[in-house]
Amino acid sequence: MELVTARITNEKEKPLHRQIRRIWKYKLLYVLLVPAFLWVLIFDYLPLYGVSIAFMDYNAIQGFSGSHWAGFKYFQMLFESEMFLNAFKNTLLISLYKMISGFLCPILLALALNEVRVAWFKKSLQTAVYLPRFVSWVVYGGIITLLLSPETGVINKIIAFFAGDPAYLLVEPAYFRTILVVTDAMKEMGWAAIIYIAAIAGLNPEVYEAAIMDGATRFQRIVHVTLPGITGTIIVIFILRTGYIMSAGLDQVINLYNPMVFEVGDILDTYIYRVGIEQFNLSLAAAADVIKGVIGLVLMVAANQMAKRFNDSGIF
Repeated sequence: MELVTARITNEKEKPLHRQIRRIWKYKLLYVLLVPAFLWVLIFDYLPLYGVSIAFMDYNAIQGFSGSHWAGFKYFQMLFESEMFLNAFKNTLLISLYKMISGFLCPILLALALNEVRVAWFKKSLQTAVYLPRFVSWVVYGGIITLLLSPETGVINKIIAFFAGDPAYLLVEPAYFRTILVVTDAMKEMGWAAIIYIAAIAGLNPEVYEAAIMDGATRFQRIVHVTLPGITGTIIVIFILRTGYIMSAGLDQVINLYNPMVFEVGDILDTYIYRVGIEQFNLSLAAAADVIKGVIGLVLMVAANQMAKRFNDSGIF
C-alpha cells in the first residue's frame, strides 16, 4: 500500500518537476521577461486603483484615504450634462467614420502595393506612404492648417482656379469631421497597411500560380485568393480597432479644432482633458474615462464573439 501511495505521489510530482526543469533550462529567457512584466504591472495594472477616483469626492491634498466616497454621483452628473452627451455623440460619429476609412484604406493600399511589379517604384511608394506616421500631430496639424488656409492654402487656390470662393474650411462645422477622417486616413493608412502586406507575403505562391493557369485575371486573383487568404488578419485588426472606438484621437482634434467647430469637434478625450486638467475636476474626468473604457471593452468582446461565431476566429 505504501509503495502504491509513493508511486502515485511521484507521478503527481513529475509534471511539476518537468515544469521546474523547463523553467530552469530557459531561465535567461524568463529573466528577459522581467522588465516587460514590471512595465505592465507598474504602468498598466497599478494605475487601475486610480479608477476609484470616479466614485469619490477626490481631493488631491487629502488623497485616496482622506477623500469621501460619492457613489455614482459623478456618473449621474455626466449623463445630465449636455456637453458630455454632445462629446459622446461626436466621439461615436468620428470614431465610426475613422474606423470605416482606417479599416478599408490600409487593405486597399496593401492590395495595390502587392500588384506593383517595379521594385524601385514599389519601395519608393511604400516609403512615401509610411513617412506621415512618423510626423507628430503638432507638425502635421500645422501642415494641414497651411494647406487649408483661405489666403495661401493650396486647396483654396484650386477652388479659386475653378471659379469658386475660397473658404476657411477648418472653421466650417459642415467640413470639420470630414477633414478629421481624411487627414487621419492619410497619416495612418501607410503604417497600418504593413500588417496586411506581411500577411499577403505569407500566402502560398502556388495558389496564385494555380489561379493564373485557370485563367484568373488580376482582379479575380485579388478577390478569390488574396482577400480570403488574409481574412483572419482582417478580423483580428477589426476586433482590435473596435476596442478603440471610443478614442477619436486627442492629438489630432486638439491640434485642429477651434471654438467655431466646438459643437461637432468636441470628443470625450478633449472633454476629459478640459474637465480634468483645466478645471481640475478629477472625479468627473475619471468617471468619463471609466465610461469610455467600459464601452470599449464591451464592444471589443462583442466583436470577438461575433467573429468566433461567423468565422471561428478571434483574439481570445
